[in-house]
Amino acid sequence: MSDSTANPRRPRRRLYASAAATLACAGALAFGIPTAANAAPAQTVASAYPGWSNGYGSNGYSSNGYGSNGYGSGGYGSSSYGSPSSVADATPANADESTGLVLIDTVLGYQDAAAAGTGMVLTSNGLVLTNNHVVAGSTQIRVTIASTGETYTAKVVGTDAQDDVALLQLQGASGLATVTIDQDAETIGQAVTAVGNAKGGGVLLAADGQIIDLDTTVTTAAEGSAPGETLDGMIQISADVVSGDSGGALLDAQGEVVGMTTAASTGTANTTAWAIPIEDALAIAKQIVNGDESDGVTIGYPAFLGVGLAQQSTSPARSRYGTSTSATGALIAGVYQGTPADEAGLTGGDTITAVDGTAVTDASTLSSLLSARNPGDTVTLTWVDASGSTRSAAVTLVAGPVA
Repeated sequence: MSDSTANPRRPRRRLYASAAATLACAGALAFGIPTAANAAPAQTVASAYPGWSNGYGSNGYSSNGYGSNGYGSGGYGSSSYGSPSSVADATPANADESTGLVLIDTVLGYQDAAAAGTGMVLTSNGLVLTNNHVVAGSTQIRVTIASTGETYTAKVVGTDAQDDVALLQLQGASGLATVTIDQDAETIGQAVTAVGNAKGGGVLLAADGQIIDLDTTVTTAAEGSAPGETLDGMIQISADVVSGDSGGALLDAQGEVVGMTTAASTGTANTTAWAIPIEDALAIAKQIVNGDESDGVTIGYPAFLGVGLAQQSTSPARSRYGTSTSATGALIAGVYQGTPADEAGLTGGDTITAVDGTAVTDASTLSSLLSARNPGDTVTLTWVDASGSTRSAAVTLVAGPVA
């Protein structure tokens, strides 16, 4: 990446649970699409794009969400997608529209699920820009160059979950065609085209539209374990954006990228969608390349313990003498096989009460404590088992799926 492609970052985007109108993220299929709420006008529309046939969160663990502490929060039923040709007002992307775009397929090993999305090639050696929610939870990432059909394994260089940006590196790539970045300011009424892996069909589709507003705010509501978030400074467009388009290019009339497709409304006659301005996304990508973990950026993969956490923080237990006790901390709903937690002897029903001597009061505290650690770090966990006995063990964290 050259310095000329990245502008200073805009103000931070805020995370919170929404409680207004529901919209939908144009996201990876297995995640459903986190529903969203636009600040105004207040209206309710149907959530769309549920998880595909193998579902999401099939292990059934309930959790406070993705992160170094573990996974969970099932709740999407089986559903399947129609063929890409069923997408209204979208046509196969032409050669120019496909240049520099990739199809992203991920395996979510801890959910027994899969997902799909889109990305943009930034450098000839395979740096790829996409949305964080396209690769969140992934244990394997496969990327196909749309124009050639070449397929690569991808590794995560870094992510910014709050701003919904991720940067990937294709393994062994060279000589790749890249997207062309627009250098001019966008204008309301400007014609644009959203190009992406619509409905995960493995074929790029192009949906024409126009910019209807700039510097707008959209709020996605939490759905499953995908947290709600508020994204500021967004480009608002009218285009038939659907699931799988996330991470794809929003092109101007000259075929240059002005934004990265990220979210869309559902349940209305005319789809409204939102894209992160490309200068904002590139600023975050540059920060990741520079290894700067400030301002919400995570470099590489997060540390992973391997537990699913229950939503309650206090677990009932009985002591060895039969008296009723309780432990306040992070209640484990389940443990993933072969993970550090499994090897340490943690099981469902245990309650983690401390990390390196720091008290854990709930699942959120545990997540925060572990998110500050790196893969390879060793921490001392203290927990109360289902019988009420206190136990402790040193645990070496491993690299986990994308948060």
